[in-house]
Amino acid sequence: MRDIKLVEVRSEIAAGTRGASLGIDALKIASLDKTSDFFTRFDPINVPDANNFLWKGNKHPHAKYIDGVYQVLKNVYSTIESLRLEKLFPIVLAGDHSTAAGTIMGIKAAHPEMRLGVIWIDAHADLHTPYTTPSGNMHGMPLAMCIQTDNRDCEVNQPTQETVQYWEKIKKIGGDAPKIKAQDIVFISVRDTEAPEDFLIKKYGIKNFTTEEVRNLGITKVAAEALSTLGDCDQIYISFDVDSLDSSISMGTGTPVANGLTVKEALELNTELIKDKRVCCWEIVEVNPTLDSENLMAENAFDILEATTKSLVDNF
Repeated sequence: MRDIKLVEVRSEIAAGTRGASLGIDALKIASLDKTSDFFTRFDPINVPDANNFLWKGNKHPHAKYIDGVYQVLKNVYSTIESLRLEKLFPIVLAGDHSTAAGTIMGIKAAHPEMRLGVIWIDAHADLHTPYTTPSGNMHGMPLAMCIQTDNRDCEVNQPTQETVQYWEKIKKIGGDAPKIKAQDIVFISVRDTEAPEDFLIKKYGIKNFTTEEVRNLGITKVAAEALSTLGDCDQIYISFDVDSLDSSISMGTGTPVANGLTVKEALELNTELIKDKRVCCWEIVEVNPTLDSENLMAENAFDILEATTKSLVDNF
């Protein structure tokens, strides 16, 4: 059995709506409702968040609460680096998606000589920077942090000097170099992007398997092609944002988008992808029970979490 370590990150500081910090406990409630022993089988580690910054007011309109985000990313980075050095497999339960940057930074720092690929199952590309963001919400920036881009070609904002200083520090967490190559990102079901993100996707030739392709090609083929696209990578990290699910079933998340995956498709996709022996970390993010009805999103997300973990254990 893989030595699995549950990592709980209750950060919601980088999301546009409040409540994602409650997602982990909503998953635990879902497990109780389903009489599952999942959370008794794996000893969790809790990463300190910086949600207290939300009470202080935001001073960075183009990178909201970036001072707090910087703290959280450092905490996640050091936690994941330590776990990977101990040869543990982190299953990360997180609030807002910005913390994925800290996860990537930690994986890379533990094994800097290994090329890291990322499978990003999400409605959004999360390639914005303080110079391009339309909202200022930093859960739309983690991949830009990790490829160390500012995307000044598409600049529409003029962030303050202090914002830029924090942005530069964030990009350097774990070392002053890109943690991943942009071409080593594979998107699945990304369908809500802005022009600056489209520019980077085209510039680097980042592959996106649309929801239609998932259905037309089938889960097995899409998983195989996604993994094949990362054929030169030594390690693979999978990040599953629940807003990749269709908005008809994903009300319990901050940014639902139509034309997404079904729960069955997401479950089969993650359980298939995690069979690859190069996968070293899996993550689920952005469950927000305050936006939900009867904890439906958490129950669906828990089914995916439990099935994916079982696939990991069964195929070791």
